[in-house]
Amino acid sequence: MGLFLLAFGVWSWVLWPTFFKNILASEDSWSGGTPTPFLWVHLVIATVSLVLGTIIGVLGWRGYRAAARN
Repeated sequence: MGLFLLAFGVWSWVLWPTFFKNILASEDSWSGGTPTPFLWVHLVIATVSLVLGTIIGVLGWRGYRAAARN
């Protein structure tokens, strides 16, 4: 189970930065050089997902290490 959680954390760090880079490049993210609500909502989603992915990955790493010691 620890490896699954660790893989989920790594996947979050592969997926979300790429997703947010694409959102930044989207026409829907800007209105006359000003960020739109579309950008802010996706920034919050990506940030929360990265934070949760990091926490889950750390828990997975700790679980994997604990299982390896037994």
